[in-house]
Amino acid sequence: MGHVPCALTIAGTDPTGGAGIQADLKTFQELKSYGMSVITSVVAQNTTGVQDVHHLPLSMIEQQLNSVWKDIPVHAFKTGMIANIDMMKIVKRKITQVAAPYVMDPVMVTTSGDPLIAMDARLYLRDQLLPLTTIVTPNIPEAEAITEHSIQTEDEMQAAAITIVKHFGAGAALVKGGHLDGDAVDILFDGKQIKRYVANRIDTNNTHGTGCTLSAAITAYLSHGFTLHEAVQKAKRYVTAAIEQSFAIGHGSGPTNHWATRGMEVNQ
Repeated sequence: MGHVPCALTIAGTDPTGGAGIQADLKTFQELKSYGMSVITSVVAQNTTGVQDVHHLPLSMIEQQLNSVWKDIPVHAFKTGMIANIDMMKIVKRKITQVAAPYVMDPVMVTTSGDPLIAMDARLYLRDQLLPLTTIVTPNIPEAEAITEHSIQTEDEMQAAAITIVKHFGAGAALVKGGHLDGDAVDILFDGKQIKRYVANRIDTNNTHGTGCTLSAAITAYLSHGFTLHEAVQKAKRYVTAAIEQSFAIGHGSGPTNHWATRGMEVNQ
C-alpha cells in the first residue's frame, strides 16, 4: 500500500461502542487511518451514563505506550479520558518522545453528566499537558473549567479559545458550541486567527460520543498530512453527518453513526 497513516488514541473504553476508545477506532477506520489504542481505564458505561470505572495499573499503561512507540510510527495521536495525575505524568513523559500532532479531547464528564476525571487532575491537565498540544477541543463546560470563566455567547467562546492558547499554552483551541442555541458553531483560534465552523443544528438526543468522534476525526485527518484548518473543517463535516444519521438505540443519549460518510474519499 505504500505509506499508511497511523493514528493512536489514549483513552478509556465504552462497551456499548458510542464513545471512548471504541468510537475513536471506528472513526480512524472510516477515515482510512490505521488505528491503535492505549487503554487508560475500563469504563462500564452506556447511553444512560456510567455504572463503574476500573483504572488500569500505571505499569500497564506505560507498557502499552512502549509497545506502540517501539514498533509502529505514530503520525498523529489524541488523548481522551486520563483519570488522574499519576496517569497524566506517565502520558506526559511518553508523548514528549513523539514528534507528531497531538489532539487533546479534555474529557471531564460524559454527555449524561457523569464525572470521568478527578478534580485535582483538571489542573494538571491544564497546566502540564495542555501546553504540549497541537489542538485542544473543549466543549463549553470544559472550556469554562479550563478558563474559569462563564461562556454564554459566541464572543465568550472566542475569548475562551484565545485564553486557552495565549495564557495556557495550547497550540490551538477549538471551542465547541453545541451547548448554545442556534446553529452549531465551533470557534478555532490557532494563535494567529479566528475561524468559525458552522453547521445546522440537528434536532436529536443522539449525541453520545460526539466529542470523542470529532477529536478522533481531526487526529485521523492530521495523520494524513492535512493542515490543522483542513483537518478541523473535514472533521466538522464528518461529525455533523454522524449526528444527522445517528442511531436511536439504547435508553439514553444514542450514539452517532460512524459510517455516515462511508464511500466519501478522505480528501473530499
